[in-house]
Amino acid sequence: MNRANPTPSRLGPRDTVRVAAAGLRARPLRAVLSALGIAIGIAAMVAVVGISASSRAEVNEQLRALGTNLLTVTPGDSFDGEEVTLPEESVDMVSRIEPVTNVSAVGAVEDTAVYRNDRINEKETNALAVNAARLDLLDTVGGTVGSGRWLDDALASYPTVVLGSTAAERLGITHTDGSVQVWLGGEWFTVVGILDPIPLAPELDSSAMVGWQAASDRLGFDGTPTTIYERSNEEAVDKVRSLLPATVNPSDPQEVKVSRPSDALAAQAAADETLTSLLLALGGVALLVGGIGVANTMVIAVLERRSEIGLRRALGATRAHVRRQFLGEAVLLAGLGGIGGAVLGGVVTAVFAAASGWSFALPVWVLAAAAGATVVVGVVAGAYPAGRAARMPPSEALSTV
Repeated sequence: MNRANPTPSRLGPRDTVRVAAAGLRARPLRAVLSALGIAIGIAAMVAVVGISASSRAEVNEQLRALGTNLLTVTPGDSFDGEEVTLPEESVDMVSRIEPVTNVSAVGAVEDTAVYRNDRINEKETNALAVNAARLDLLDTVGGTVGSGRWLDDALASYPTVVLGSTAAERLGITHTDGSVQVWLGGEWFTVVGILDPIPLAPELDSSAMVGWQAASDRLGFDGTPTTIYERSNEEAVDKVRSLLPATVNPSDPQEVKVSRPSDALAAQAAADETLTSLLLALGGVALLVGGIGVANTMVIAVLERRSEIGLRRALGATRAHVRRQFLGEAVLLAGLGGIGGAVLGGVVTAVFAAASGWSFALPVWVLAAAAGATVVVGVVAGAYPAGRAARMPPSEALSTV
């Protein structure tokens, strides 16, 4: 009598997911705690990359708004160690360079400090500088007035002063109404304006700026610029940069230093990338610890469910089915942690960006990498437990019932 061949047992992908999910639901607390380790690692990595990307986006947005075509000229170092100064006519000489669109300058007023009143000890200067400023300074450096007004032709000859944002904060001045005065150079100066922070010229934030003429008439300013600010067309920046030393000081161009403030912001972004790499490594460690937790959970599950394994084998499940079941549980467990971690990391990035006033920027590849990482962790963590479950003989497993 012929007997039909028995239909081989099958376990499709959908069945694997259903069986794996049933195994996790049987021990929900253990599954949540194991997935939490994965979630922490993924959240750390997503948040670090997201915050770093948001920070870089903010820097790039600042550079686009402020421009990368600002150059600053300052005195360099001389060979004999003597103090180097820029010629008084250097600003006019720079303005003659054809691609130059804006040029201005400030000059340090030596041995002069600014105080909130005339009763403060002269040694308590709060590290604030006093500078003579040209009227076109704000247009050149891209500065804005937060309160009051900027110097004009009329104010520049009188004892009036405009404070940088940091200077105003240290002096305890928050507004300008024509009645606020500071003690500057041995006489009272009226505060007519307070500037907003100037990202490309942060040295001006801690400065008290008076008119060029007032500084000469009242404070003994010699008319020598100490910092020249220059803007030109973007495509001509490198050319102008090479011409500035010889233009400013034809006799000793090597004693002139030219810098590009936007490079400092770019360097800051590069430094942030280094920190990001370090934090990503820490996130990877957290992910590794989470993977070990998943592996430990799956090993314990195999030991506790030997009777289930034996029964399934006795009912026709193959070793491959058992291996696939436990491997699916490990991947599903890691996947749940990865999804939770990605959501948590995205929320942390959004909150941090909003608190810092940045635009939210989370690259899509980060989420893809998080998903890939969880699959890899699940496979690696579940490989040994799944293999051990598959190698367990049915008779040995059923003998534990």
